[in-house]
Amino acid sequence: MSKVYLVGAGPGDPDLITVKALKCIQQADVILYDRLVNEELLKKAKPGADLIFCGKHPKFHILKQETINSLLVKYAKQGKVVTRLKGGDPYVFGRGAEEAEAVAKHGILYEVVPGITSGIAAPSYADIPVTHRELGSSFAVVAGHRCKSNHKEIDWQSLSQNIDTLAIYMGVSNLPYICKQLMENGKNSDTPVAVIQQGTTTEERVVTGKISNIVSVVEKEEIQNPAMIVIGEVVRFREKISRLKMMNQSVPLQGIAEA
Repeated sequence: MSKVYLVGAGPGDPDLITVKALKCIQQADVILYDRLVNEELLKKAKPGADLIFCGKHPKFHILKQETINSLLVKYAKQGKVVTRLKGGDPYVFGRGAEEAEAVAKHGILYEVVPGITSGIAAPSYADIPVTHRELGSSFAVVAGHRCKSNHKEIDWQSLSQNIDTLAIYMGVSNLPYICKQLMENGKNSDTPVAVIQQGTTTEERVVTGKISNIVSVVEKEEIQNPAMIVIGEVVRFREKISRLKMMNQSVPLQGIAEA
């Protein structure tokens, strides 16, 4: 029986994929996968499965979204099980809703399989909690690549004044604009910022600074996409944990006393 699965592959570490998502990979006749999907996961596909790369680089798309939608419909109508494998979660800046609408219009059965999104996972791996009882009780995700061309759609005042932690996806190229907007709308320029490149993977790199200087830090360290930007007091937790780790490493372990 044909069916389309819109599957979140997680943030990069292949071990972070869900059990259900892995089953979707193993059972698929066709897998359409994105650039940020760890290719280790594709090795789980069954023999003979068609693997179609749909990767989207900044300012360059291998396949247009309309083409991807058409392929989902095409293969499903051939009676195949189709897995659309997307980095992170399919409904968090993944255009999964558009794909669901496209297949639904043709009466095709589909299912969404959520995945761990980078806005939570990447900070966690970098010892940054997106919420903390003392440092931040509210959390928002923002699409950074839309900021410059669609700035009227972004309520910078609310983000600056009412949200404790911001997780900004796809925003490295627009980081100067983002920082400028936050400061102009009342965000303290000393608010800490972390930029996490290739989060949760063996290639992970993390740089930190303040809204006032993070642009120069990113430029100096040559941080590139894909990267997650985290803005808020919760970033200070990373430094606190680092100090605790160093203290524990410098103190020799004591033997366990016998009762």
